[in-house]
Amino acid sequence: MLKIEYGGWFPLAAGGIVFTMMTTWRRGREILAKRLEETKEPIELFLLRIAAKPPLRVPGTAVFLIKPIPGTPPQLLHHLAHNQVLHEQVILLSVVTREIPRVSAEKRLEVVRLEQGFSQVIVNYGFMQSPNVPVALRECESLGLMVNLDTTTFYIARETLIPSLRRPGMMLWREKLFSFMTRNALPATDFFRIPPERVVELGIRIEI
Repeated sequence: MLKIEYGGWFPLAAGGIVFTMMTTWRRGREILAKRLEETKEPIELFLLRIAAKPPLRVPGTAVFLIKPIPGTPPQLLHHLAHNQVLHEQVILLSVVTREIPRVSAEKRLEVVRLEQGFSQVIVNYGFMQSPNVPVALRECESLGLMVNLDTTTFYIARETLIPSLRRPGMMLWREKLFSFMTRNALPATDFFRIPPERVVELGIRIEI
């Protein structure tokens, strides 16, 4: 008790703050993934919809960076609703960090060809590896997916989180903390090493 009284409280307080931030971040990401999954349209229905009423297609490749959650990414729906066009080739790309130090090059990529010029790509990394999306896209050529990075546009969701008591989740102060941490997280362009001049950010409001 004397140690706590004479300064021992500081490492305890610091540890408590770090623990609170870590658990808030993890729980917040779980809630965010659930909210996104609730609003997603199945990709099969989306492809049927654009097959029945084809939008204008423009040259080049669009890469939508998405969370590994089934369904049509909201930034794709947002883009199509506002711009009424799609690129000739559309890639839905997810980066997954596995619970191992490193993922070998042979197990790095998973490519699934869909209809209407769409492809789904999962890029796997270990927790000691740094993601590099442009390099991963070049490596997709070995699996038959050709990507010209000079004509590729990357679409990233800029999520604005709205803390709310109306939906079950975390206590309001933790939701506000998670929203603050999300706003100050490392930009996706830096984390994934994407050239910023080739990025389009689409704003999405999500109530947590």
